[in-house]
Parts: sequence; C-alpha cells; structure tokens
Amino acid sequence: APDDDDVTTTTVTLSDYSALLSIKQDLIDFRSVLRSWKGRTGVCSGGWVGIKCDHGRVIAIQLPWKGFGGTISSKIGTLHSLRRISLHDNALSGPIPLSLWVLPNLRGVYLFNNRLSGSIPPSLTQSPSLQNLDLSNNQLNGSLPNLVSNSTKIYRFNLSYNAFSGSIPSSFTLLPSLTFLALEHNNLSGHIPDTWASAELKSFTLDHNFLTGTIPTSLSNMNNLENVNLGHNHLDGVIPNDFANLSKLQVLDLSNNAIKGGLPSFRSSNLSVLILDSNSLNGPIPDTVGNLSSLTQLRLSHNNFSGDIPKSIGNLKNLDSLNVSYNSLSGSVDSVLLRKFNASSFVGNVELCGYSISTPCPAPHISPSPSTSPVILPSSNKKHDNRKLSTKDIILIAGGALLLVLLLLCCVLLCFLIRKRAARSNSKKGKTDISMPVPAVAGADVAESGETGGKLVHFSGTFVFTADDLLCATAEIMGKSTYGTSYKATLEDGNMVAVKRLREKVTKAHKEFETEVTELGKIRHPNILALRAYYLGPKGEKLLVFDYMPQGSLASFLHARGPESLINWPTRLNIIVGITKGLVFLHSQENMVHGNLTSSNVLLDEQKNPAIADVGLSKLMTNAANTNVIATAGTLGYRAPELSKLKNANTKTDIYSLGVIMLELLTGKSPSEATDGLDLPQWVASIVKEEWTNEVFDLELMGDPANVGGDELLSTLKLAMHCVDPSPEERPEAGQVLEKLKEIKPELAETSGEAAAATEAAAGVSSK
Repeated sequence: APDDDDVTTTTVTLSDYSALLSIKQDLIDFRSVLRSWKGRTGVCSGGWVGIKCDHGRVIAIQLPWKGFGGTISSKIGTLHSLRRISLHDNALSGPIPLSLWVLPNLRGVYLFNNRLSGSIPPSLTQSPSLQNLDLSNNQLNGSLPNLVSNSTKIYRFNLSYNAFSGSIPSSFTLLPSLTFLALEHNNLSGHIPDTWASAELKSFTLDHNFLTGTIPTSLSNMNNLENVNLGHNHLDGVIPNDFANLSKLQVLDLSNNAIKGGLPSFRSSNLSVLILDSNSLNGPIPDTVGNLSSLTQLRLSHNNFSGDIPKSIGNLKNLDSLNVSYNSLSGSVDSVLLRKFNASSFVGNVELCGYSISTPCPAPHISPSPSTSPVILPSSNKKHDNRKLSTKDIILIAGGALLLVLLLLCCVLLCFLIRKRAARSNSKKGKTDISMPVPAVAGADVAESGETGGKLVHFSGTFVFTADDLLCATAEIMGKSTYGTSYKATLEDGNMVAVKRLREKVTKAHKEFETEVTELGKIRHPNILALRAYYLGPKGEKLLVFDYMPQGSLASFLHARGPESLINWPTRLNIIVGITKGLVFLHSQENMVHGNLTSSNVLLDEQKNPAIADVGLSKLMTNAANTNVIATAGTLGYRAPELSKLKNANTKTDIYSLGVIMLELLTGKSPSEATDGLDLPQWVASIVKEEWTNEVFDLELMGDPANVGGDELLSTLKLAMHCVDPSPEERPEAGQVLEKLKEIKPELAETSGEAAAATEAAAGVSSK
C-alpha cells in the first residue's frame, strides 16, 4: 500500500513492545523462530523476525508457515496501528480474540489453515479499513458477520472450509468493492440473496452447503464474473438465460443440485469449465457448445438431456474431460469423440450407440426390390456344394472370435483404469482440484491467499508471501531469454523479488520438474543467486522467485551506462573474483555445470558483488530447450568452440565462458560485437600477438592510472586468455583460476564476496 512506504526504524513504543511479548508468550514456538525477539531496540530495526513498524508503532505481524502452536493473545488488540496480521499455515487453536476486530487500521487478516475455533463478531463495524479477510480452513462456527455500510473497502472475503451456519446476510450484496467471495464447505442454509450489486465481483463460490431456492438472477449483471461455483447444494429453478452473456466467465459449477430447464447457449470464449452433472436439466445439448473454444471440461452426466450429441463438440481442441453419461441421449457417438474419450463418458444412455462393443449401432436397413429378390429354385436331385464345418473348424473360429473380444475388452478396461486413476489423483488435491480452478483475482492490494488454484513452495528468505501476493505484484519486465521472461516484482509491502516465468512447453514434466527445482532451492552461496520459491499455476505456468539484485545484470552495468558512470579496476576485479568463486562452488561442491554463463546471467547487488543467475535451469528444461540455449550462447560469443560437436556443456566450457567475461571486463567490449570478423578472444589474441597490448584494455581503465596496477591488468589478461584456450585440456579448472587471482590481488581475492555473505547472513539465510 502507498502509505507503507514511509516506514521508519524508530524505537517501538512501550505498549506495542509489551503486546508483542504477550503474543510471544501465548505462542508455542517449536522451531525457535522467535529467538530474535529480544530487546526493545531491535523491534523496529529489522531485528525481530516478522515485525514491521512505522514511526515506532507495529503495523504488521507476518509469521506464516512457522509451525506455531498455542493461541493468539488478546493483547493483539492493543496494537492500535496494526494493519496486517499474517499467521496462516500454522497450528494455532482457540478463538480469535475479539480485541482484534476493534483495530481501526486493520486491513488484512490472514489466519487460514490453522485450527482456530469459536465464532467471529456479528458485526465488523469497528474495522472500517478492512480489505482482505481470510479465515478459511479452520474450525470456526456460528453465524456470518453482518457486513454493514462502513465495510466498503472489503474486496476479498474468505470463510470457506469452516462450520458456519445460518443464512447469508443480504448486506454482503451491497459491498461495492467485493471481488472475491468464498463461503464453500460450510453449513449455510436458506436462500442466496438476489440483490448483488458489486460490479467488481469476479469469484463467487458457495458450494458444499445446504442452500436452497433459485440461482440469483442478479449475478447475470456482474460482467466481471470469472468463477461461479454453487455445486452441492439444494438449489432448484433454472439457469438464468443471461448467464450466457457473461463474457469473462471461466468456470461454472452448478453440479449436484435440483436445477431443471434447458442449457443456455453460452457464448463466452473464456469458458473453460462447465460442470452441471447431477441435476434435472433437460432438452437438447445446444450445438453452440462447440463454439466454446477454451472449454477443457464439459460434465453433463446424470441429467435428462435428449437428442444427439452435437458433432461440434468434436471441434473443441482443448477439451480433455467429457461426461454425458446417464441422460436420455440418442443416435451414434461421433468418431472424433470416440478416439478421445472412453465408454464411461457415454454409458447410461439407452438409445445411444457406437461407443462400446456392447452398444453397436444397427446396420442400415435396405428393403429388397423385385430385381434383388432371391430366386427360389425348385428342388433338384443335384448334389449341393455346401458342406458342414468340421469340429476343428468350429473350435478355431470360436477361439479366434473369443480372443478378439477379450482383446477389445482389455483395451476398454485399460482406458477406464487410466481415467479412474487420473480422476483419483485430481480428487486428492483438495481445494486446488483442477476441476474447480479459482482464477487469481486482480487488484493492487491482493495479498496472501490459498485461492489461486496453484502451488507455491518457499525455500528460505528474508520475508514470505503467498501466491496471491506474487501474482498481484506490480511487475516490470527486466529481460527475456530462451528459458523465459524475467520480471522485477514489487509486492504489496514494498519488498521486491525477481520472478522468472518459464516458457511453456520447454520444461520437464511436472513430477520431474518439482524434484529438480527442490534440489536447486537448496543451493546457497554468496555468489550464486538464491532461488527462494517456485510457483506452479493451475494451467501449467511455472514461476521461479529469486532475490532481486538492484544493480541489474553485468551486461547492462558494463555496456548500457552513461559516460559519467565509471567502473574502476578494483570493482571489475572484484566481480571477476566473485564469479570465479561461484563457479568453484558449483563445480566442486555441487558437482554442477552452469552451461549458459554470460554477462547477462551475472547480477550485481547494491555493493556490486556478483551473483551467478540461471544456475541449474538446464535441469528443469527439455533437451531441445537446452540445445537452443547452447546455440544462443554461441551467437552471443560465450560458447566454447567444442560445443558445436559435444552438444553438452562441461566444466571446461564454463571456464571458457568465464574467460570471455574476464575479457569483457578488461576490454569494455561486448562479445556479441565482432571486430573485423573476429570474436572477442580472437580479437584480443590478434592484438597481443602484435604486442599492442595497451590497445586491448578499456580506455576507461587506462585513463585513471591511480586506480590501475599495470601488472594486475596484464596478469589478469594472461589468465583470461588461458581460460579461452581453444583446447579444452589446456584450460584451468575453476579452483586454479581462483588461486591465480589470489596471487594477482591477495587481499581482494580473500575479501571478495564477504559483503554478499554478510548480506545473506543478515537475511537469515545460511550459505551452504
């Protein structure tokens, strides 16, 4: 939020300090997460984990995924400036203190995935700033609060997976900013109010309750609706025809109700999931269903639909789940559908044929004409030629037919088992079941929530965030590569991370990807860019979250700066040493090859300490993608010559790339810019051969003799040329390069990376 930007580090007030100590006392800290909560002076200076202050007042408590037990102290109500409390995904029990709900500045409450019990106040009138409330997946009960007129800022309200009972207050329909309403899996009853007026409403999920009455027609006026789930209730009536006009609708689930009438002719090109099974719908399936180009799931089973299955459904290229079983459909199943879906999708339709061996379609009937009528001949003494089959012939024919039938039955059974296993796998995913994806809700202040339908996994870092925080962060493109697009993401609380969105269809399969990325998340070194988290979206998108490096890439730092921005020799040598230390760690400690080392993949922090990026990304990619990366590296001038034959990178090809970066820093020239048809190593070699050594170095270095040691430049140049030797066997190992650098500048080689290590240690991240 904008007013969070002026956070200061003054000493916390005594009242807030006392409240925090009470909160700590009531928590059971199994992992000693709160060991840093000591001393009043450290509260607002970053010394207390999970605490943020503004002018000496606590404004945020962010301690999710910490394994806490215990209860929430009632003293939390004395933190009068508190804006955000995030204790989700712990094991907290007991009631939510009533004092929490009287905090006037409270904006976000994220207590989902705990064991909290009891009720919440019948009114939230004393929290006029409340925007985001997520208490899902607890053991709360009682009635829903009455959200009155001064709750106008609420846009996300999630009380799903609890035991709330009673009716839905009509005041919910009057919230002008409401974007996301999730009340599924409770014990709610009565009619759904029909006066919804929020033009911002995008997600509306009330499934698995005991609601009665009809579907609210006012929902048809919510033009931004993307997700509607009213399944598993006791609703009747019909589907409002105006639902067909909801152009942004992506998911509609009305299953397991008593809805009757026909199926509207939906026209939304965004509709991807249509689940209407187990109702009393009737009439034909509209042919316009075939126009829903984004449709992936169409489930109409256990209704009274009649007529033919529209052939247009076969045109839906994205459709991977179809179930029209147990209706009154007739005719034959189109061959396109038969190739894609098994018999279980069509069973239970008495007059439907052609979808299995046991339901063959009758052969066309041809009436005999006089010219084709059989001629009956009078009996004759001529010996007939039709002989009886022998017993052996009968056995062979019968055996062959039986074998064919058994083979077909095995194929059908195999397909059925595969689909059953896939269905069981999806059902185990709980709230994030692919059959009911919940779209991410846009909005500048959308924060932690479990409702994106994806999976976010953290490794370590100075702060945590949820998928919603990440997906709704302000994003700025930093660059694109063969692997994907990188963004600078600014989270709601002002923290910045780097996010790489991997290109579709270039990554490995889901299970193998997760195995590999988990290993990458364990790598920690001051000169390796730390992978802090990854996100798997409901539609296959994959995001990697890294530390944000404010100075950007070495390539832009070196080649895209203004003439007034000078880079002295100690800074350049420090960068070389840091990159080398990172490679030594990868090659010797992790037994890993980078394979795509370029100046664009070296990032700099505030003190210009380097960190190697894209480490291990090749392990997440397909072979085809990695081949493309190697080819791209060649066009940029960093590829070792032998890679044109080897195809696979190794430690010696990494050393070649390191040598090119060293030459880049020494000369100030970009390897992608050939000089007289020569690449950078060839050009340097040609100059050195003619003994015009001084012409090799960047004029910026030569212009300030006070910052340059001539011997250091020459020694580093010789080392760089050793690294880019055309013969791999002649190139040194990374450890040997580092030892040589220590000889060139002992004090710099010993201290390089220490600032980065100190920064990482302060962030609570231990180096491996």
